[in-house]
Amino acid sequence: MPMPENETRLDEVALASLLSSETGWIRDGGSLVKTFTFKGFKGAVSFVSRVAEAASAANHHPDIHLERYKTVRIVLTTHIAQGLTDADIDLARRIDAVERPPGS
Repeated sequence: MPMPENETRLDEVALASLLSSETGWIRDGGSLVKTFTFKGFKGAVSFVSRVAEAASAANHHPDIHLERYKTVRIVLTTHIAQGLTDADIDLARRIDAVERPPGS
């Protein structure tokens, strides 16, 4: 079964746009990484839940690290492609969109 197209190609222009957007995403080898900090544990865990929902909807699953009770580090890579693909860029944007719940 072939991989979905968004897991086989990488739009370098879209990647450059994301990295220069001052949203905090950085490239670390074959991964995109961003650290989010919240007021406390409850906010961090709520964010992890929203990321999980967005990842499930995208059928693309990041590594999620809850650190020091209020910091969440997200690592995106397409394991089957052994590096970055459009799926990672798309999910990074979805994660930014769910960073803060509506009305916060």
